[in-house]
Amino acid sequence: MKTAVWGMLALSAGALLFLLVRQPGVRKIFSSIGVHVVVAAFLLYGVQLASGYTRFELPINIYTVGTVSVLGVPGLMLLALLKVVLV
Repeated sequence: MKTAVWGMLALSAGALLFLLVRQPGVRKIFSSIGVHVVVAAFLLYGVQLASGYTRFELPINIYTVGTVSVLGVPGLMLLALLKVVLV
């Protein structure tokens, strides 16, 4: 029973994704989101590279990448400030 439910979920999600990708504006939105996520990951990786000199580390996980993806460099500074203040 569980396999059938998961199979239907995967099939319906695939069909929805197929219908979304066929729309002309959705591809642009998906690519924009992808670029933001990649830039955020590189910014956080840059902070990790500098941690040898600064002894300051921010974890690279879905929450930090999401925050920096949405807010950009101010989000990175916000996360750094929160870490300094709260930890």
